[in-house]
Amino acid sequence: MTSATAADYGWICSSSSVLAYGMELGYSLTLVRGVSPSELFRIVGAEPQGVCAGLGELIHEQQEFLDEYDEWPDAFLAGAFTVQGEGGDWTLVLEFGGGLDMRADIMEAISAETRAVSHSSNGGKPMDFFHWYEQGELRTTFEWPADRTGSTPDALNPLMLAVGLHPSGEEDPDVDRKAAVLALTERLTGVRVTQELLAEAEYHVAEVPEEPAEECESVTTVEEPAH
Repeated sequence: MTSATAADYGWICSSSSVLAYGMELGYSLTLVRGVSPSELFRIVGAEPQGVCAGLGELIHEQQEFLDEYDEWPDAFLAGAFTVQGEGGDWTLVLEFGGGLDMRADIMEAISAETRAVSHSSNGGKPMDFFHWYEQGELRTTFEWPADRTGSTPDALNPLMLAVGLHPSGEEDPDVDRKAAVLALTERLTGVRVTQELLAEAEYHVAEVPEEPAEECESVTTVEEPAH
């Protein structure tokens, strides 16, 4: 397990951050162990749209996608790539203004035999969410650290304290909560999300449909059960 803390993710607070676009528009970042980008897109019923060389190109594709609609669409683009983490390969999925992590049936399907961790912000006056799924089960989720739900809402309390989040709801003025959530995500995945990683990755892009399939397909992975 890594020793990441909020201090390792201070870059998220900068106006020049590579995620500044996502912080303004809204974003969702999901990590799934042992599921390839193509397999993940198959599970969610997404339509492949090619490859983007870097975050700038993905944002450009996102803007062109939005220009096709008069109103904000329910469908959205997702970019995904493979990254090394605890226990092997993980797929990192990045969306802007979408909501993969807000569709429980999809999250249950992509985590059916593995682990999935996601965090998101709706932009503007933000609502920030964190989700941890294990073997298709939502274990811990929260917007505010003190308002946790899921089947094991207190299971992450020691890790939350270690990264700078207080399960009691007490706020530390020296800790950015979004940076702390990124650190918590690293503690659960072993994936260090850096500006360089997001900026330079080759994103496999797909359009996630407006409505998820009535019954999302499950996935079989070869990874060992999560600890």
